[in-house]
Amino acid sequence: MDATPTAPVLEVSNLNVDFAVDNVWVPAVKKLSYTIRSGEVMALVGESGSGKSVSSMSILDLLPKNSRVSGSIKLNGRELRGASASQLRDVRGKEVAVIFQEPMTALNPVFTVGAQIVETVRLHFGVSPAEAKERAIELLALVELPDPVKAFNSYPHQLSGGQRQRAMIAQSISCDPKLLIADEPTTALDVTVQAEILDLIRSLRDRLGSAVLLITHDMGVVADIADHIAVMRKGEIVEAGDSLSVFHNPQHPYTKALLAAVPHLGQRDSSDADIDMTVALASIVEGDDASLELRERIAENDRAAAAAARLAERQLASVPLVLDFQDVVIEYPGRGRVKAFRAVDHVDLQVHKGEVMGLVGESGSGKTTLGRAAIGLLPITEGRLDVVDTDISNPNRKIVRQVHRKAGIVFQDPASSLNPRMTIGQSIGEPLMLANKTKGAALAREVEQLLNSVELPRTYYSRYPHELSGGQKQRVGIARALALKPALLIADEPTSALDVSVQATVLELIKSLQREFQFACLFITHDLAVIDVLADRIAVMHNGRLAEMGTRDEILRNPRDPYTQRLIAAVPLPDPVVQRDRRELRAKILAAGTD
Repeated sequence: MDATPTAPVLEVSNLNVDFAVDNVWVPAVKKLSYTIRSGEVMALVGESGSGKSVSSMSILDLLPKNSRVSGSIKLNGRELRGASASQLRDVRGKEVAVIFQEPMTALNPVFTVGAQIVETVRLHFGVSPAEAKERAIELLALVELPDPVKAFNSYPHQLSGGQRQRAMIAQSISCDPKLLIADEPTTALDVTVQAEILDLIRSLRDRLGSAVLLITHDMGVVADIADHIAVMRKGEIVEAGDSLSVFHNPQHPYTKALLAAVPHLGQRDSSDADIDMTVALASIVEGDDASLELRERIAENDRAAAAAARLAERQLASVPLVLDFQDVVIEYPGRGRVKAFRAVDHVDLQVHKGEVMGLVGESGSGKTTLGRAAIGLLPITEGRLDVVDTDISNPNRKIVRQVHRKAGIVFQDPASSLNPRMTIGQSIGEPLMLANKTKGAALAREVEQLLNSVELPRTYYSRYPHELSGGQKQRVGIARALALKPALLIADEPTSALDVSVQATVLELIKSLQREFQFACLFITHDLAVIDVLADRIAVMHNGRLAEMGTRDEILRNPRDPYTQRLIAAVPLPDPVVQRDRRELRAKILAAGTD
């Protein structure tokens, strides 16, 4: 049965998925029902463990053997439940394709990208190798890779994250599938690459007429592309509807809480209400053709941002420095035929006592390199670096130990930064013990106070990391970093791996702890909405250099550097109407940049 504009491409009815755990069936998805029609994007949203991915993987029977699936799954009117293995093999790739979250694990590292696409094309269409290669290069051009032939001959590790995602999308659409399942397709990508991938999926939907099932927890992405939304919690759909109604008039308390937890640009009260980010972006597009009203609002923007900047400068003038990069260069040494790589190129950056400095930029911009150097984990090649009154330009083990007593770091992945063999109490108390600050009963009391400060029960003292959730493990990492009451905290993407509600609580925790302990913070992230919530000042990194630095309002509401403008324009906002306008603005900004 062929899909028509009125017939559902995918129809899921009363879907249940259970997993056998210790000889007990544990429900993961309960009575799930939804339909997707040709040319529609349906978003399944919810936090980790809500059943989004499990339900989508059951469509193609990709769940592990300890699963049990019941209900109905119809593709173009044909029932897939109970289909044989050979029938499902024909459906996979040809009629239904999946874009996975992490392309590096989805693509085979020992085969070139081209070989993997050729294999898919030949398997389903039985064409010659030459015809399959021609089709593969055509697909790589369709997903807008800059050099399709080079990408065809490249291995996955030779492509950037965004290029790998595009290559995987090319493989997914090689058979013009009627249904495209996109499982968190942009989670690991920078905002500019994310915007490009969303534009690509939108374009492919329009060109191929495919139905798209989007699985994500990013409400900005949902607002950007989804036609319909189903909100999942604990395996059930708690609310469903069109995009506008769910965003503008949510009915279920969980949906309201989920939307309230999403950080977005402009969420924090501005130091001057007249500073308007959208006006700033519109001014870039309009230029000399701006209307009188827009020019007046631009002038107000400029005056407000300048006033805020002057005030910030006066306030910081008498505040001592905690972190001072002076003309710093950091290089990774070459090996064999691999040349030395300059990750940081003549950067001047200062962080004052009690200040939160946001360090933003895309992957590879040098953000994390600066953060690791600030705590003595990487040596600098040129320049001078002072950390809490200690010169670590030429560090030795003794100097690094001194720095570690005055500066703490919270890493991106809390699971890998905690020792799985140590209890939570031991992990938090280790810095105090190594610094000979305290021991015995006094150490236990100090650890309990730290657990209390990050709002974890004292009973967690004897637990192990695997017994905690991601947000709880990140709280442990924060407690450990603050154990020695540092003057400086380096926070390296501490919320990027967390669900939005957990992210919101962790950000609020960092804000309250910063107010309480008055430590300086270098907060490293690619998420500008997070920075808008936290930062006093922002530094924008691009290709190892500082593109722009200033107050939060100067950077986010009145950007001057073209790179900062593109970065801000690419950030999706959790409002379908506003996001549509911003998408048009971004297209104009990109067009203006290529003229």
